[in-house]
Amino acid sequence: MRTAIVTGGAQGIGKGIVQHLLAESWRVASLDSDADAVRELAAEMPLPQLLSLKADVSREAQVATAFAKITAWNDAADQPPGVDLLVSNAGLADPVSGPIEDLSLDRWRQWQDSHVTGAFLMVRGAVPLLRARKGAIVLMASTRAIQSEPDCEAYATAKGALCALNHALAISLGPDIRVNAILPGWIETRPWQKAAARSDVAHRDIDEAQHPVGRVGTPTDIAATVSFLASEGAGFITGQQIAVDGGMTRRMIYAG
Repeated sequence: MRTAIVTGGAQGIGKGIVQHLLAESWRVASLDSDADAVRELAAEMPLPQLLSLKADVSREAQVATAFAKITAWNDAADQPPGVDLLVSNAGLADPVSGPIEDLSLDRWRQWQDSHVTGAFLMVRGAVPLLRARKGAIVLMASTRAIQSEPDCEAYATAKGALCALNHALAISLGPDIRVNAILPGWIETRPWQKAAARSDVAHRDIDEAQHPVGRVGTPTDIAATVSFLASEGAGFITGQQIAVDGGMTRRMIYAG
């Protein structure tokens, strides 16, 4: 049975990916730093194919502990060594860091550590497991790596770094491991949050119309792309960054 590791898997895009992979008969180890969300995910989907772990992926010791638990979980189920997929999705979701002249070094590091250091630690730990099964890595970047609104320097820098890490890893780890990055655009995640943070969704017509496909995205859109990149059908794709944004980054907009 195919096994995936998904970071930031208990809420938002990550939760959508976990749900999608489980529906496709994957075994999934989900890592998330939010204890309430971790418990809720396990309660919502009480399946032996799901391992829901609390872990801050920017902390080396916590990542090491998580990998030990994943290995023990696989061994207990008599699974062959290794994993087939790492989805490095964890990271601070708020893109707004405020004016650069007011941004403290500690806050800057929070964005870089949660996205970039977390990806590094997870990839480093997963590579031996992925090599065992000739697996794949998907890094979750953002369209904000290639376009910006004001006061988003910390987030944009972190996501841009993931795009660079993507092509570097693809060259270093091939041909055994394929590596690609997904750049989500506007993805509506509120229904995929933990219960205390969940809210109803009502998009305006203008919100939908500014997307060439005519709607805002959902985690399911990202999950379907992850599933494809992990499949044999994507066997000739590596080192690529794929925007899943309803076409917004291709639309020329002039202020009226």
